[in-house]
Amino acid sequence: MTYKNRLISLGALIGVLTVTYIASVIFTSDIGYKSSSYTWLDSKTAEKTIRIVIKDADNEFELKKKSSQWFVTHNGLEYPAKQLRVEDFLKLLTIRSAWPVRSTNASTHERFGLEQSASRVTIYGETVLLDLVVGNEDVYKNEIYLRKAGQNEVRSGDNAIKSYISSPVTSWYNLRLIPETENGSIDINSVQRLSVYTPQETQVFSRKNRKWEISGISMEKANQNAVDTYIRQILTVEGDNFENSVNSADTMFDKTSIVLELGNGRIVTVRFNDADETGRRLAHVNGKDYIYSIPAWQGEKLFKNASSFEMQ
Repeated sequence: MTYKNRLISLGALIGVLTVTYIASVIFTSDIGYKSSSYTWLDSKTAEKTIRIVIKDADNEFELKKKSSQWFVTHNGLEYPAKQLRVEDFLKLLTIRSAWPVRSTNASTHERFGLEQSASRVTIYGETVLLDLVVGNEDVYKNEIYLRKAGQNEVRSGDNAIKSYISSPVTSWYNLRLIPETENGSIDINSVQRLSVYTPQETQVFSRKNRKWEISGISMEKANQNAVDTYIRQILTVEGDNFENSVNSADTMFDKTSIVLELGNGRIVTVRFNDADETGRRLAHVNGKDYIYSIPAWQGEKLFKNASSFEMQ
């Protein structure tokens, strides 16, 4: 074989080997991707969820679904839950993303913080849909180690799950005084009248021809934007916890109240006690069994003097 022919043959061989190498890299990468791309819970299966039990060293509570609404059960008491937070948590478990396998050996569970005493999330439908053991974060706190209960396989991935597990139970409570405003379903345009009753005075804000008429307080000219802002604050004010030491029938709630009249005929009445030395108040909403604890910085949004609504 001539030198030229040998050179051609060698070049062809190099070309074949190069193509083979590239193909093997692509194939291997694809296998690796498929092995790490993972979802803990199928989205169709997640739709069957009716109860979620969350347990770690500091918390143990349940989320229960009743008539399409989520509630938190803690220490034998039931409270309204943040619907969007529960939905986001379930979505996190159903999204397919990178969860590469880190171990398949039970002897590594303790090292990853995945022993039986670890934090746990159990999701129920008619049966158990997912029983997830939640372990340690990695050294960079970017990923967390997880495994399904009863299985040895350990995977790691986005540690956003940790924030749901380790946050206090109050982070799951829907503490909005007007609960429907959590997802924006009550708009300011649906408010037809707002009445504020205090021992000092009565303020009434009535909608008329797209403007607010104010009675009970005197001013030269009302600032319409200031009234809009105030009513939005009323719609979104929230507590920082529920209070179980008092009853809604207590006379402390008889002096001060805010009444919202909506366009659909619904009337929402929120009754308050007097602010304590820190500015904190308790509140009760008609039709609800809960007493809300309102911190001072939220309570300041509730009651305004006449100058707050006057055009400057």
